[in-house]
Amino acid sequence: MSVGYSNISMPRSQPEPIRIGVIGVGNMGQHHTRVLSLLKDVELVGVSDINVERGLDTASKYRIRFFEDYRDLLPRVDAVCIAVPTKLHHPVGLTCLQAGVNVLIEKPIAASIAEAESLVNAAAESGCILQVGHIERFNPAFQELSKVLNTEELLAVEAHRMSPYSNRANDVSVVLDLMIHDIDLLLEVVGAPVIKLTASGSRASGSGYLDYVTATLGFSNGIVGTLTASKVTHRKLRRIVAHCKNSLTEADFLNNEILIHRQTTANYMTDYGQVLYRQDGLIEKVYTSNIEPLHAELEHFVNCVRGGKKPSVGGEQALKALRLASLIEQMALDGQVWHSPSGSHALNTASVPVA
Repeated sequence: MSVGYSNISMPRSQPEPIRIGVIGVGNMGQHHTRVLSLLKDVELVGVSDINVERGLDTASKYRIRFFEDYRDLLPRVDAVCIAVPTKLHHPVGLTCLQAGVNVLIEKPIAASIAEAESLVNAAAESGCILQVGHIERFNPAFQELSKVLNTEELLAVEAHRMSPYSNRANDVSVVLDLMIHDIDLLLEVVGAPVIKLTASGSRASGSGYLDYVTATLGFSNGIVGTLTASKVTHRKLRRIVAHCKNSLTEADFLNNEILIHRQTTANYMTDYGQVLYRQDGLIEKVYTSNIEPLHAELEHFVNCVRGGKKPSVGGEQALKALRLASLIEQMALDGQVWHSPSGSHALNTASVPVA
């Protein structure tokens, strides 16, 4: 008796789940844990935190293991998300990379340029993925804004990132906490070296760090960027405005909305030649997806780990943003004007310490 197999569907082999742990389950680490628990083809192995009670509560909530020492987690995972205070990014990240574990580390990549360079070198030596949590790259509003700007001639960019004061991330200045997001986005959309910079700032809290900073940057291609960040504004604001030759585009990251303003003049007249009304401008609304940026960021990280691909925001890009952030912070403290040395791009070699 012959048996035909043509109509029998053979089961496809499922990919092995990526085993991931979370180091640091404070405010941001809680969100990482939540999203990772929902991702397909991901096994959330465990969490670690110096706050034992918080760590145990989180582990219990997601029915995973708690590791009081994060180093005990490393042999059991393929990758980790690191959401510890900035000053610990380097020692924790370095230990994970040297153990052969892929890393997604929250921004800023480290507390100093030297530490950031050390992490980038460790990732290269280990062959591990090093992705940095510049989450706004995955914001649907920014991704649509990038598409719009690909068809426009960009002249200038303004970015405002304001928040009321809180005790979160009070171990760094507003430049490293908030402005660094827009520094990364600005470098991405402009795509040219900075040749001039002015910055000023003020302290409004007792932390000793700058709480309000505004910076103006001149790029080699003629584009001007203005960045303002505040931790002491009584309204939360996340907005980028792009001034283009033929339009003005506003991207609201909080409301996930993009508006394109175009100038047009059209008179609408009656049969007797009287002007009924005039249209002086046109506003286009761009619709974006509702995907959570952190979900998109972590999916990207998992895909990079699985496929061995370079992340869109790797250590090198994060280091570039940190160098510029350090320079802005220093200029805001000193009140000086910085010009790029003739014939060189100093931001590639600057080692200004983070205050």
